[in-house]
Amino acid sequence: MTSLETAIREKTARVGVVGLGYVGLPLIRAFVAAGYRTLGFDVDRQKVDRLKAGESYIKHIPAAWIRECLSGGRFEPTADLRRLAEADAVLICVPTPLSESRDPDLAYVEQTAQSIAAVLRPGQLVVLESTTYPGTTRDVVLPILAAGGLKVGTDFFLAYSPEREDPGNPDYGASGIPKVVGGIEPVSARLAELLYAQAVVRIVPVASCEVAEACKILENTYRAVNIALVNELKTLYDRMGIDVWDVIDAAKTKPFGFQAFYPGPGLGGHCIPIDPFYLSWVARKHGLPTRFIELAGEINTRMPQYVVDRVTRELNDRRKSVNGSKICILGVAYKKDVDDPRESPSFELMDLLQTRGAVLSYNDPHVPRLPKMRHHAIREMASQELTPSFLAAQDCVLIATDHSDYKYDDIVRHAKLVIDTRNATKNVREHREKIVKT
Repeated sequence: MTSLETAIREKTARVGVVGLGYVGLPLIRAFVAAGYRTLGFDVDRQKVDRLKAGESYIKHIPAAWIRECLSGGRFEPTADLRRLAEADAVLICVPTPLSESRDPDLAYVEQTAQSIAAVLRPGQLVVLESTTYPGTTRDVVLPILAAGGLKVGTDFFLAYSPEREDPGNPDYGASGIPKVVGGIEPVSARLAELLYAQAVVRIVPVASCEVAEACKILENTYRAVNIALVNELKTLYDRMGIDVWDVIDAAKTKPFGFQAFYPGPGLGGHCIPIDPFYLSWVARKHGLPTRFIELAGEINTRMPQYVVDRVTRELNDRRKSVNGSKICILGVAYKKDVDDPRESPSFELMDLLQTRGAVLSYNDPHVPRLPKMRHHAIREMASQELTPSFLAAQDCVLIATDHSDYKYDDIVRHAKLVIDTRNATKNVREHREKIVKT
């Protein structure tokens, strides 16, 4: 403990991060900026090779920064998990998806813990950052690490600190977001707090790993429930002939008691569509229903179907069927101005439209080619240039992601029909008769 504490304070400790995606790579950047040498681990050799070549696959991580860190010896990417023994602190940032039955899938966490356990040595700190249900660190990770005989709190140290990364947010990077930290026991908590305090703006200590785990689930469930509320109001107000976007703009002028959330074509990203199901699952284990959370999940899950039904209705009003209609999806990233398509509702929209016989295309300035998605059978496509002739040839342009790069005036001018799920066309003044807001 003493030697690890000294190494952290003197910044001679080496920080290892497992999982070099949208959470792990920004975390590496924060610790490099704080003066630490880092090791980055990923089982995806293609990612590792690109990083070794000085390339970036995440928009807001500059390739120039990667090359600078490589040349200065501050960052070394590797796929060799045996080198986990070289890290004094190991931070786990691997995915925690849902299974086919919408139960927590901790396979990546368990596999990573087993890789660490195989080389675990006295004096190492392990911190889980992956979003999960309360109890995972103590009940899943700790038994794997302790199986070799080393004792937590004496030989090695274990904590949980939820990632709070918000890709595409220009105001808050990994180092600028307060870090909640909970230890498996007091010594582990103190060491984890000390480590993150070197690289992050503020530390928020909590009583246990379980409190830290529950904190992250609460944050994202709060958002999912409130988004479900405005999504449900969207469908109601649409039937009443009221613009929900105008309603929200009016309501948010109240200086207290209201926080604006916005409707959309469905939830996207790795957190908000998934985390509430983790909470519902653990609640069932304790014999309690979570009807409020599950209802919110149902509402958000059915939003792509609502949008496709609206597309169908608008095309029918123009004496066209979806079958055979040319429909271009604008934006396949899950949120504006990012290159992350994980859990994007655009893929569900494509699935539904493809089933109905639509001739699909898409444009996304941040996603030049459609990645393969495990749960979607979309054919391979490349992003189409939004030329006047291309837009005019489409029977419908469906705005699924409101990227700032889009010239909405030009899109509306040349398209025959624009279905706007994000209120992206609110400032367009001409040809508004072509716009249908959902």
